[in-house]
Amino acid sequence: MRKIAILLMLVVGFVTVQAQEKVKKNTYIQNGDFIEAVLYFDNGEISQTGFYTKEGKLTGQWVSYNQNGEKTATATYDNGAKVGKWFFWNGDVLSEVDYENSRIASVNTWKNDGTRYVSNK
Repeated sequence: MRKIAILLMLVVGFVTVQAQEKVKKNTYIQNGDFIEAVLYFDNGEISQTGFYTKEGKLTGQWVSYNQNGEKTATATYDNGAKVGKWFFWNGDVLSEVDYENSRIASVNTWKNDGTRYVSNK
């Protein structure tokens, strides 16, 4: 009986260690004047990548992924302000949002075949 209990404890310990190896911690690396960030989901897949200023403001390109590792969005910040073209993928649909002065200037949405089917222009 004692051998079975020890074996069971070893199996539980092994499974626990395996589960813990899958979890990754968010990383923040100083890169010159910026802090490079890699954020993770609980399943170990990357959630977002991007940069912060030393003051903690988003800057540069940020990329978001779903829990399967597929890209869902790209965004651009300039010292915390939303700028330029942002892209959002949802199945066979691509949406483009243009920002000026942190405000939406235009939105276009395309189907996977390249046809634009929604626009505010």
